[in-house]
Amino acid sequence: MKRELGIARCGLACCLCMENERCHGCNSGECLDRDWCENRRCSIEKNYAGCYECAADCAKGLLRKIKPRGFRLFVKRYGTEKLLDCLERNEREGVVYHRIGLVGDYDDFTDEEALIDFILTGKR
Repeated sequence: MKRELGIARCGLACCLCMENERCHGCNSGECLDRDWCENRRCSIEKNYAGCYECAADCAKGLLRKIKPRGFRLFVKRYGTEKLLDCLERNEREGVVYHRIGLVGDYDDFTDEEALIDFILTGKR
């Protein structure tokens, strides 16, 4: 885990992303997706650190998917430090963020609440 990379503007975990050898996160200026990421552009335009600071129930860009929505909601409720702490603990306990390509243990959920519970406990 590269904790210093933190959480992406959409809520996903740059700190655990398999791309973090080449990409240094949303706010680094070196984000691989900076030219097309709607969530990055929107949060910058609104002067937010990330989508988790926005009151809108948005489904733009990556927020069309359960994982970023769940991570975003987690940060809204508990904050980024709590998310980073949980992800770090879960990784130590064998939870994998990206197992096959960009898909891992946080991806097989159909609702945000189940994902949030998994982040909090590391257990299904």
